[in-house]
Amino acid sequence: MLNLRTCAAKLRPLTASQTVKTISQHRPAAPRTFQQLRCYSAPVAAEPFLSGTSSNYVEEMYYAWLENPKSVHKSWDIFFRNANAGAAPGTAYQSPPPLTTSLSTLSQAQSLVQAQPNVDKLVEDHLAVQSLIRAYQIRGHHVAQLDPLGILDADLDSSLPADIITSTDKLDLAVFKERLRVLTVGGFYGLDESDLDKVFHLPTTTFIGGNESALPLREIIRRLEMAYCQHIGVEFMFINDLEQCQWIRQKFETPGIMQFTNEEKRTLLARLVRSTRFEEFLHRKWSSEKRFGLEGCEVLIPALKTIIDKSSEKGVDYVIMGMPHRGRLNVLANVIRKELEQIFCQFDSKLEAADEGSGDVKYHLGMYHRRINRVTDRNITLSLVANPSHLEAADPVVQGKTKAEQFYCGDTEGKKVMSILLHGDAAFAGQGIVYETFHLSDLPSYTTHGTVHVVVNNQIGFTTDPRMARSSPYPTDVARVVNAPIFHVNADDPEAVVYVCNVAAEWRSTFHKDVVVDLVCYRRNGHNEMDEPMFTQPLMYKQIRKQKPVLQKYAELLISQGVVNQPEYEEEIAKYDKICEEAHARSKDEKILHIKHWLDSPWPGFFTLDGQPRSMTCPSTGLNEEDLTHIGQVASSVPVEDFTIHGGLSRILKTRGEMVKNRTVDWALAEYMAFGSLLKEGIHIRLSGQDVERGTFSHRHHVLHDQNVDKRICIPMNHLWPNQAPYTVCNSSLSEYGVLGFELGFAMASPNALVLWEAQFGDFHNTAQCIIDQFICPGQAKWVRQNGIVLLLPHGMEGMGPEHSSARPERFLQMCNDDPDVFPKLDDFDVRQLYECNWIVVNCSTPANFFHVLRRQILLPFRKPLIIFTPKSLLRHPEARSSFDDMLPGTHFLRVIPDSGPAAQNPEQVKRVLFCTGKVYYDLTRERKARQMEADVAITRVEQLSPFPFDLLQREAQKYPAAELVWCQEEHKNQGYYDYVKPRLRTTINRAKPVWYAGREPAAAPATGNKKTHLTELQRLLDMAFNLDAFKDLA
Repeated sequence: MLNLRTCAAKLRPLTASQTVKTISQHRPAAPRTFQQLRCYSAPVAAEPFLSGTSSNYVEEMYYAWLENPKSVHKSWDIFFRNANAGAAPGTAYQSPPPLTTSLSTLSQAQSLVQAQPNVDKLVEDHLAVQSLIRAYQIRGHHVAQLDPLGILDADLDSSLPADIITSTDKLDLAVFKERLRVLTVGGFYGLDESDLDKVFHLPTTTFIGGNESALPLREIIRRLEMAYCQHIGVEFMFINDLEQCQWIRQKFETPGIMQFTNEEKRTLLARLVRSTRFEEFLHRKWSSEKRFGLEGCEVLIPALKTIIDKSSEKGVDYVIMGMPHRGRLNVLANVIRKELEQIFCQFDSKLEAADEGSGDVKYHLGMYHRRINRVTDRNITLSLVANPSHLEAADPVVQGKTKAEQFYCGDTEGKKVMSILLHGDAAFAGQGIVYETFHLSDLPSYTTHGTVHVVVNNQIGFTTDPRMARSSPYPTDVARVVNAPIFHVNADDPEAVVYVCNVAAEWRSTFHKDVVVDLVCYRRNGHNEMDEPMFTQPLMYKQIRKQKPVLQKYAELLISQGVVNQPEYEEEIAKYDKICEEAHARSKDEKILHIKHWLDSPWPGFFTLDGQPRSMTCPSTGLNEEDLTHIGQVASSVPVEDFTIHGGLSRILKTRGEMVKNRTVDWALAEYMAFGSLLKEGIHIRLSGQDVERGTFSHRHHVLHDQNVDKRICIPMNHLWPNQAPYTVCNSSLSEYGVLGFELGFAMASPNALVLWEAQFGDFHNTAQCIIDQFICPGQAKWVRQNGIVLLLPHGMEGMGPEHSSARPERFLQMCNDDPDVFPKLDDFDVRQLYECNWIVVNCSTPANFFHVLRRQILLPFRKPLIIFTPKSLLRHPEARSSFDDMLPGTHFLRVIPDSGPAAQNPEQVKRVLFCTGKVYYDLTRERKARQMEADVAITRVEQLSPFPFDLLQREAQKYPAAELVWCQEEHKNQGYYDYVKPRLRTTINRAKPVWYAGREPAAAPATGNKKTHLTELQRLLDMAFNLDAFKDLA
């Protein structure tokens, strides 16, 4: 090969007879998005013979020749012999001067060379055939027959790739012959018509030969069409891994590989019967009800069951699924195996709702079920996650739950737990959360080791034509960003669908990467059963009305093949119809709808058998001093030898150590102690978000980095106790919607974990508003699904401008479900109040209270989402410190912190009580001290805003009988807490007094961007707060 390489520069260029101009003269006029395989800006002759793809091909042939000279064409044998002998290449393979060969050997070689005078033409033809094969592999899917209706092109492009010779239905015979002439006879590939019957050696990058290493060109084209241009379109050549590309080629190119036994065909038919007859049964019984049926894509049920069967065979025993509403009831019935009577009774308008929660519509509910997989005879657990109407919002939730289940069972490679996500075509292309979720797929702390995505491609949105709904050729193009192969398949070919699903499940099992199955189908009805699609898609729906259902097509095929006969087919239908009728009769006995029967994430053992908390008390959240000291010492040290940390970090750790000696904690140390103590108790902690390892404000430093060794890190929190639970802290991708959804899903899996998501700044949560509004806030009410996720939202008006100030507390408080006008009458007031709320909202002013609220989140006998408005300047404020005494056994979270100064000692003389929350307390105490008004003005901190501490604030108001009541906040009047607090505070005092406001004026933006204006506004609110005559004229 050295000689061959050496002479490469001397070899004369490969020639071609025509440029692209010739081809473009014969191309259709339709505009195209895709470029030619070769785009010549100069004559082809400028391309050196042994460069680019040519050199790869020649090298491939050379190594084959080295192994066995007879394995290559005779012309290649002569070429390599001469090159190795030192032949001068520029003489068109004339006989080289003898080196070590004898005269007789030389004369034999000369005669062979003369017999093959046009070796360069042969090389060019072989390269052309290789290019043709590659063209099919790259672009064959563009001409595959994917649309069952035969109207649309799945890639929204009616023209053909210019480098593919195809005889598919897209072309009539005359056009095919013309394309054949243009591309072959002196055209793009430089092949002659006689070459169609010439035998060509096949490259190692194709499997169309099966056991044959060479085929006639005509057969090569036929086999490529069979592999890439029928009912399956394969997109994979963008994948930058040769082994993966070869794996896919082998699965789709090998002749005769898509074979099914008669038993497999009968199973497929039975599954189609169940899928189809289920929808027909619902239509007969409840023709005017919305159910978002699967008609037009009934093949989805056998598709999903195939993926589950194959995955179970490969060792998976837990599948977590997410899907939109279309076909959901069918999936619940025929994949998850929900009892049919439980589904049918949902259609009964007289069914009474159970007490728990407000419920949700039937096509949003989830399910959890463990059963035997009949194909593999192995146990399989299936969970379908409940979802809102917000399409694709459940994607990251499913992935988070999957990651959690993998974590808890030690499945570090995704071999036992996997996820399947179903999508609609319009949503898959249109919703940004799809991209955010894909972007998590290969991140170490977020990967689920491969997801099978199934797109129910109706080729329409609600009423929107796909040509108006996306700019990309396919709805699935977003998956290309993570090198996921995409298998498009005509949903009216059930065997093709099942084959593709088998391959998808095998891909996931083999490579643990995402894969997409695009079921190109149609929607027989409108968006729902009551909708009229002919308004907007008249031609499509005229064709759909004429379209024979896939069950009927497949049954006719199997009957014609003799696989089943007509009576057997009718018996299968009758058998399932009978099952449905009997279940319908039983469903009439159901009088009450229990939403807990539709729970997607049960927590066995956490609640009593009837789903109630085991107690209604919360133990002390304090900790003994030995543990506090031990955690503090680890937090202020490096528990790994020979580990060099940054000099600035050394000073931070030294400061922590001094605080521990002085029995005090700041914010970061209080968090450390809450986490560390829970880890000792076996509670897994997961903290996720943007830059959380260090902390946005450089206060946390939970991950230490060796300054001398790249990627060497230390997490001291994992070195606290011998048998502690693991601590996971992970910087996320720059995503809120996707990552918060992921962490919510992770928190769903187990109540014995503290899962926290921290926003970089509090206001950034609004890009995850869908997760907050549709899952976190109403999740328990809709789906009887408790969740203990914690949101850490940095908040505070500190002159940093409108985007880094407010965590928008008013939005969270507006969605709280407590009644502002009713004073609750409850036993065990504080815990019972927590149990009845939809979430907990706090704004702590001390590190100790932050410590307690984190521990309380786990020690409560139930789970509620916790929203914490966390500080920024208080992280380093010298007064924002707590003593160990506030964290010892017997201490607990303080919902309200009363004034403990002179005002509290002589309450009758107090003229004003300022109620506040959070950081503004420190501004108020500083100002009060400066004005020497400690005896005149009491300051009460409301640490827990929701559920509202009616009982404690009533006590505070009664303590100061002569005082004005003022709510003071640093936020603008139309923001913050005022509108939430005022009516509730009035309720606590039976509306006996007004509740005045001291704070900033209403504004559109959360904060000013001008530092001077910020300070002026702050002084104004302080003046108002301490001007005892401020409200006299308003009284």
